[in-house]
Amino acid sequence: MAEAAAAEGKKGGGGVLQGRYEMGRVLGHGNFGRVHVARDLRTGRSVAVKVVAKEKVVRAGMAEQMKREIAVMKRVSHPNIVELHEVMATRSKIYLALELVRGGELFARIVRSGRVREDVARHYFRQLISAVDFCHARGVFHRDLKPENLLLDEQGNLKVVDFGLSALADHARADGLLHTLCGTPGYAAPEVLRDKGYDGAKADIWSCGVILFVLLAGSLPFPDDNIVTMYKKVQRGDYRCPPWFSTDARRLVPKLLDPNPATRITIAELVETPWFKKTSIARPVTTEPPPPPIDHPVVCAAKEAEDKDEPETMNAFHLISLSEGFDLSPLFEGNSARGRREGGMLFATREPAKGVVSRLEEVAARGGGRMRVTKSGAGGVRFEGAARGGAKGRLAVAAEIFSVAPSVLVVDVKKDGGDTLEYRSFCSEELRPALQDIVWAADQPASVALAV
Repeated sequence: MAEAAAAEGKKGGGGVLQGRYEMGRVLGHGNFGRVHVARDLRTGRSVAVKVVAKEKVVRAGMAEQMKREIAVMKRVSHPNIVELHEVMATRSKIYLALELVRGGELFARIVRSGRVREDVARHYFRQLISAVDFCHARGVFHRDLKPENLLLDEQGNLKVVDFGLSALADHARADGLLHTLCGTPGYAAPEVLRDKGYDGAKADIWSCGVILFVLLAGSLPFPDDNIVTMYKKVQRGDYRCPPWFSTDARRLVPKLLDPNPATRITIAELVETPWFKKTSIARPVTTEPPPPPIDHPVVCAAKEAEDKDEPETMNAFHLISLSEGFDLSPLFEGNSARGRREGGMLFATREPAKGVVSRLEEVAARGGGRMRVTKSGAGGVRFEGAARGGAKGRLAVAAEIFSVAPSVLVVDVKKDGGDTLEYRSFCSEELRPALQDIVWAADQPASVALAV
């Protein structure tokens, strides 16, 4: 990674980065930094420059994941994968110069228009399979394929993004399988959830099958508000193709959504199927897409972060772990897991995000000013002790809010600093009693949440 001195401009843009990129307006903000549109002074082309704060990445325990994502993107240069042009770094920041994709998410198109014509779905699916096959040939497995991670350019070409959960072939254990539980509900292969190891290529093929179903049907094959019920449907392959699916599509989808990875169709077999080989009638062109979410590193249009007033959507397996009978504890290794083991809380609520934030602020305000709020918003609240604290410094508590359904939020409370005993005391004596009435109890109808 090249070391680079950077001249940063104002928040709205300006300045030149390493004498190479003229920084433009801020497109949006992510968890670890911001994204600018920029102009490459050497070529004149527009790019997206993602500015990442190293300290935030390290504090979140994401350093290795980010290194892996950069290494993977350098390895996979393909017309249907967003290109990483350059990586630069200073002591405090990492700069990623990425291909600027102007068409938004495939997910946004599906939300806007519903299902797409079969010839259009075939166009997108062929490009997706071309990119996935290229990755697999180089020992790269994406592991989080979904419409939100597929962008469209102005010509209607598909671009795969977000390799943050990807794995390399050499990450496999002695049994030749991957064992990390990751992905997104509804798109993850059944064997990924069984915790007995899985083939990364076959898991990606399952996700591609779900994406094809969504393109053709306009909905998920395994829709269910109850995550446990959905999980059981996935394990059984319990779905139905809508009546408008063509005969060839009806024959292909079950081969992709085969719960048994040993008999699931391979890419070599897939490209020889009649549906895949059929000549498409029309080529889709993206003209006026809605702006994609600001967390994407390659967006071309986005709302400013200040306009965003919704909690972040929660990852699939985080939610599954709340259901009785599932042990997905490896997913929680790191700060979040440690915070809960030290006496924190993880609970679901039907209270709106603003109500949860208000309640947390009230808790912090109690006790004669012992705690003070240092950060507050739809995504959560952070508060810390007003006094200096003991040898480990001030007590700091972070409560993150995630959306898992239109009317269900999950609140993850953990220690963010200070003494563990003081933290446990604060949770048991102040936090839990104050929040008890908004916790969605496990014995309520269709519950997916438990206090932890």
